[in-house]
Amino acid sequence: MKRLLILPFMLLPFMVLPACGTDDEALPITGQPQSPDNDEENGEDSGNDDNSMESNQIKLTVNGRSFTATLADNTSAEALKSHLEQNDLHIRMDDYGDMEKVGSLGFSLPRNDQQTTTSPGDIILYLGNSLVIYYDTNSWNFTRIGRVNGVSTREEMLSLLGGKGEITVTLSLE
Repeated sequence: MKRLLILPFMLLPFMVLPACGTDDEALPITGQPQSPDNDEENGEDSGNDDNSMESNQIKLTVNGRSFTATLADNTSAEALKSHLEQNDLHIRMDDYGDMEKVGSLGFSLPRNDQQTTTSPGDIILYLGNSLVIYYDTNSWNFTRIGRVNGVSTREEMLSLLGGKGEITVTLSLE
């Protein structure tokens, strides 16, 4: 009986070793640059063209005025992008604390909260189900969704948002 119990443990190293080996076709480790020559030899796109940049952009429209934002590199932004592939998203937003506009998504996204200090133009996920667009600074535990392109001041962001007061922002894929 003891031999039967020991047998699976003796076979385990032989089953795991093939999974640990290297392969010439192995994927690169995230964060390490890949040689463009290598991509061309394999018939792969290096991802450094304009189309890859566009795929990381969303369009926001407020009162008929549109502007773009670049999405963060996290599961929250990817999940938002997946929703936008199905339908545009219309969010009613109100001012809060003289620093942000906040509105309910109507659904939850995965959270990637970390201590964050915001600046004008930051788009944040709050509590997994609220979208916040900052026109001033704040520091809290948030999930970064993206950043409005070309905005650096409170005045610029408020101008894009149509000033203070209730708005409806439409998010769509660029």
